[in-house]
Amino acid sequence: MATTAKKTAYLGTGRRKTAVARVRLSEGTGQIQINGRSVEEYFTEYKDRAAVYNPLELIDLRNRVDVSVRVLGGGYTGQAGAICQGIARALKEMFGLPTLAAEAEADEATASMSKKLRDSGYLTRDSRMKERKKYGRKGARKSFQFSKR
Repeated sequence: MATTAKKTAYLGTGRRKTAVARVRLSEGTGQIQINGRSVEEYFTEYKDRAAVYNPLELIDLRNRVDVSVRVLGGGYTGQAGAICQGIARALKEMFGLPTLAAEAEADEATASMSKKLRDSGYLTRDSRMKERKKYGRKGARKSFQFSKR
């Protein structure tokens, strides 16, 4: 019976509109699985694929980590945004954020990676949501035509 070395996995959760992505990052060969399918199979549009790859390319880890994603809710673009944030959060956990105690011993490369992700906007949640429909109206803001007489 062969024993296998246990891989360390880093987790990150991303959200965008109503989409929620749970990301699992581990060292590997650069494979990305989204709901059991490859990125090219899951996202047909280039901009959605680019949103998934961007945080990894920013830190030059695209071919060095395996990414497994479980994403639910929303549309394709919302899911791509959620995956992007989840990967960025998992990368931040992977390299560790310098805290007050570890700030003295943290090297500049680790701090700069976290700063790169923050400055590029990958760690910030996009809080824009669809506005709810109001009663007595056709939609969120559209109203019926007003007649004075």
